[in-house]
Amino acid sequence: MTINERAEKAVWLKTQGGYNCSQAVTAALADETSLSEEELKQLSAGFCAGMGNLQATCGALIGAGMIAGLKTKGKGTLAVTRSIQEEFGRRCKAIKCGDLKAMTDGKPLCPCEECVRNAVLIYGEKLMNEN
Repeated sequence: MTINERAEKAVWLKTQGGYNCSQAVTAALADETSLSEEELKQLSAGFCAGMGNLQATCGALIGAGMIAGLKTKGKGTLAVTRSIQEEFGRRCKAIKCGDLKAMTDGKPLCPCEECVRNAVLIYGEKLMNEN
């Protein structure tokens, strides 16, 4: 599966599959880990609506960081997640859920679907050997 296909799977899971943003990202990237999609769904269940409904760090971004930690086995993960976070902020114009959902001209700054898509794509750019 390409990174673009994974990103679209994450969007589908978020919009149609009953997954929150963090769960959608971790499930779409499950084969990057030794955990099952269901285990990752359970692990990331509490990281929706900005880190447990606090409108803080976007759950999609947290999901990408979780998978990065598993992929790197914890070695150099901080630098990788910082890089993912910086690029996410550039693309989405914010990293906090409350800011991302803030309405401007009747639309959120960055809808959840785009946050999920961007988190998966950025993860792929940083940690996968494909374009």
